[in-house]
Amino acid sequence: MGVDVRALLAAVRPAAGENRLVEAVQRGEAPLAAVAALAAEERLIVASDRRSFLTLAARAEDDAAAGFFTGLAHGESLALPLLEPLAAAAGDDPGAPRAGCQAYPAYVAWLALNAEPGAAALALVANFPAWGGYCAGLAAGLREHYGFGDQECAFLDFFAGEVQEMEAQALDAARHVRQPGAARVYARLLHDYETGFWRTLATVGQSRK
Repeated sequence: MGVDVRALLAAVRPAAGENRLVEAVQRGEAPLAAVAALAAEERLIVASDRRSFLTLAARAEDDAAAGFFTGLAHGESLALPLLEPLAAAAGDDPGAPRAGCQAYPAYVAWLALNAEPGAAALALVANFPAWGGYCAGLAAGLREHYGFGDQECAFLDFFAGEVQEMEAQALDAARHVRQPGAARVYARLLHDYETGFWRTLATVGQSRK
């Protein structure tokens, strides 16, 4: 296959201090408006990603890749209703969708239409550990400092689990990948778009001077 997945994971591992919002929540210093914005943006992202994953499943050339993306789409379907308690606890977000947040699902949609499915699988799974870690950090901070419970944190808990099994499934889906170099490019861009997502959210609710 020509892809060192561990090297791919290391290449997109978040730098210390890269996510100001998660760190602020863990200190109890983030405004709830930022959490409300996250829930509002995720409503759109989850629905978009689900369609993108189903498109990749339809384009897949073998059962392993189709099954990988179908499983991801099913996960998005399970996660979507879990957002509502988080949104209700954080409060309404009156803002329109933010370009800095929606760039990530827009690129996933581009991958769904243009990328070799196996290369897309590798790129996606390379970024899952960072997303899962951020969700775990948010859930811990919201429980400790904001009084959120299991119901309110269910969406975050859903994505905070281990990803080893998913990595194995992605490798199986990509065993015949013809564009290993493209997977590295896709993974780096996904990482950059996710970084932009969190940077955008970190500005929500900040006072202007």
